Amino acid sequence: MSTRFKPKFNIKKGDSVVIIAGDDKDVKKPRKVLEVFPDKERVVIEGANIITRHTKPSAQNTKGGLVKKEAPIHISNVMLWDAKKGEATKVKRSRENGKLVRTSKKSGATV
Repeated sequence: MSTRFKPKFNIKKGDSVVIIAGDDKDVKKPRKVLEVFPDKERVVIEGANIITRHTKPSAQNTKGGLVKKEAPIHISNVMLWDAKKGEATKVKRSRENGKLVRTSKKSGATV
């Protein structure tokens, strides 16, 4: 990715989103965004894309073993959840009183 322009995404940490593509696709089940990586265009979503890691015993984890955790998925595979309408929606960004406001295109409510 080019370092000249920083990408702008409408999804932020803590938002409710639905997964619209991939193995964990479920358009009716909203999930929470745990982390956003704008430089890699990826997001980590609660309970989605679970991977298993083998860990060696260490001072913090004396047993070691298998650890299940969420892996990032591409940001294009998720869509913002509109709680007012109860479905996925696109987002419109506009300025109100000098602040950037995200509004839902389906219901018109601010996100």
